[in-house]
Amino acid sequence: MKIRLFFVISSLFVMFSFLGSSQQKYEVEKSDQEWKNQLTEMSYLVLRKAYTERPYTGKYDNFYETGTYHCAGCDEELYKSDRKYNSNCGWPSFDMEIKDKLIYDVDYKLGYPRTEIKCKKCGGHLGHVFNDGPKETTGIRHCVNSVALVFKKT
Repeated sequence: MKIRLFFVISSLFVMFSFLGSSQQKYEVEKSDQEWKNQLTEMSYLVLRKAYTERPYTGKYDNFYETGTYHCAGCDEELYKSDRKYNSNCGWPSFDMEIKDKLIYDVDYKLGYPRTEIKCKKCGGHLGHVFNDGPKETTGIRHCVNSVALVFKKT
């Protein structure tokens, strides 16, 4: 009985996660093949299929130069380097995005709701937001995949 109930509840989570995904239009829209041609394999998997790179493997995890982080899919400015901090989580962490550059969505892929962040211009999956950021600033942690970003020095 418990196994059957677990299966039913799990099925509902999966079903609602698919039903909740919107058919939102973005300024930058490309076919799946165009994204595959433009992006590296891992960037494609993260930005277009919402995968996650392994922790502590991304080139921007322990990277602290001055500049701006852009979306690897469409080059939209997303984060300023002065908002980046070391959260020791294994991915680049920011306490704030550039205003009006992100879309927030709900992700149920792990069976419970998480706040997903996407690029507003192309809809690329960037990562997730958590409420365990620096209390002296925003208290928010944007946990972002390095392969979803391109850094530009200023």
